[in-house]
Amino acid sequence: MSSPQEVLPFQAEVTQVLRLVVHSLYSQKEVFLRELVSNASDALDKLRFRAITDPALLAGDERLAIRISTDAEAKTLTLEDSGVGMTRDELVKNLGTVAHSGSKALLEELAKRGDGSAPSLIGQFGVGFYSAFLVASKVEVTSRAAGSSEAWRWVSDGQSSFAMEPAERTERGTRIVLHLTENAGEFLAAWRLREIVKRSSNYIGYPIELEVEKRTTEGGPLEKVWERINEAKALWQRPKSGITNEEYEAFFTEVAGGGGKPFAWTHFKVEGTTEFAGLLYVPAERPFDFSFDGKQRGLKLFVKRVLILDDCAELGAPWARFVRGVIDSDDLPLNVSRELLQDSSIARTIKKQVTKKVLDLLEETAAAKPREYEAFFQAFGSFLKEGAANDFESRERLAKLLRFHSTFTAEAAAGASSFVSLPDYVARMREGQSAIYYLAGDKASAVASSPHLEALKKRGFEVLLLTEPVDGFVFESLRTFDGKDLVSALHADLDLEKSEDEKKAYAEAEASVKPLLERAESFLAGKVSSVKASERLTDSPACLVLGEGSLPAHLERMLREAGQPVPPAERILEVNPSHPLVKALLALDAKEPGSDRVREFVEVLHDQAALQQGASLEDPNRFAKRVTDLLTKAAETAAAG
Repeated sequence: MSSPQEVLPFQAEVTQVLRLVVHSLYSQKEVFLRELVSNASDALDKLRFRAITDPALLAGDERLAIRISTDAEAKTLTLEDSGVGMTRDELVKNLGTVAHSGSKALLEELAKRGDGSAPSLIGQFGVGFYSAFLVASKVEVTSRAAGSSEAWRWVSDGQSSFAMEPAERTERGTRIVLHLTENAGEFLAAWRLREIVKRSSNYIGYPIELEVEKRTTEGGPLEKVWERINEAKALWQRPKSGITNEEYEAFFTEVAGGGGKPFAWTHFKVEGTTEFAGLLYVPAERPFDFSFDGKQRGLKLFVKRVLILDDCAELGAPWARFVRGVIDSDDLPLNVSRELLQDSSIARTIKKQVTKKVLDLLEETAAAKPREYEAFFQAFGSFLKEGAANDFESRERLAKLLRFHSTFTAEAAAGASSFVSLPDYVARMREGQSAIYYLAGDKASAVASSPHLEALKKRGFEVLLLTEPVDGFVFESLRTFDGKDLVSALHADLDLEKSEDEKKAYAEAEASVKPLLERAESFLAGKVSSVKASERLTDSPACLVLGEGSLPAHLERMLREAGQPVPPAERILEVNPSHPLVKALLALDAKEPGSDRVREFVEVLHDQAALQQGASLEDPNRFAKRVTDLLTKAAETAAAG
């Protein structure tokens, strides 16, 4: 027979648990003030909620506030609230039991009762209070519960025990006195306390007052007065109809950490299974300290109006890291220290909604203010392109927001827009044009005059001129737009529609230069994969085009400069059968089959095409010498004639 199962409770060494909570849970000592202020705010919320059904709890004192003071001689910091207070039993249960949350217990009780008017309380883990021992060697808590005539004091050094004793307190609420350690003297300075409150608890819904010394009259003595140090009302929680543009712009300066004005903003509240509020800004100019490392640095996360993260990457798309603003949620799951956001379906839902709001804002401003949007795009367009290349879910919407130079804008009249969008391009496509054509290079002016565009220009086809390194990756990722293939003018097969007369003329031209093509292919073995007659050239003698899977020359150069491996490139030399130089070279080869002079001309033709494509020559000195020799002979012939 098997022995009966014995169930035993876990044993916890309270001293060790407290040590873990105090010394391993939080990354910054200053977090203690945020936690204690949050607890005080919850105490005020509880009082206000209970006073709805029991007004006597206010006992004629309706002042709801949090006060902070220091005593430099005693090295103490005191935080006091006029909230609901605690009885003796509540002090023992809430402060004497690690990880017991009075706020959470109240919310669970109200949920069981189905009370939908419950307050939004911040505390949820029951450990925030113990952060006080990050900076204090001893903590005294004196509290008087609302409606009670008794007060009690809880005292502990954060080790293995605490003491309880009756106390004197004339008003309801709680006073916490922290006896600061030697290395916590910074928290006696008024400016330091003000700084922490402004950053982490500025939007707590109650006045937070700091005791400071001031002269209340000119030339008078210094007096201790209470000075409010928080704004209390979060702008993003206010109705949009009551906020002026000046207020929105002033808040942008606050969240962006500098001057300047926003280009656009969106203020919203999402309701449903996941509820949160937000205020997001698109800057008009790129900040001087803007990061290109892919990290989100502009989105502040608040939970119940308390700052949790200054830079919340988890709620913003990487490509939208130029966005500044705040997200405030009551539902987000945090880790115990409330310093990290846990991965959850709620966080993913909020991220999806934030991304949608940013896209909505950009689409609206692009339609309503196209010229201003172009200025914005010049500052931040590379990030939208990054998103179009990497963000599969947002790719289609981002593609419509991209702007490029093109042969159309290059030839536009003065004062016309210098950019084109993909929808604009599609709307202007010529009859018989089945693809969207583009050409990538270093400069728009150089790309616009490339020989690779000649056949496309002849047909009146617009070509997008891509001049940023990311552009090529964007188009390789997109592949299509609005059902149209994105085709590089550098690729070997442009697949241009031709009439029967054009097909016949090309076949005849190809046959006429076949001996030269074969000769050139043998001369250029190892440099090109083949030499063929061109259908794209009308004015230039030759050009290099890309074989399947090859990278453009400017991207190869960028990879080499970054120390990245560059795969072998397949290039095809196309020659223009109707060009006078090619005809002359064909005649020279017929007269001197395979001669050194023919080889020299073919190699110069290849190197010239490589330079036009943006590639680097293996031996530029040799190329220069050949060109010099050819020019010398041409000049001597001209002089003799």
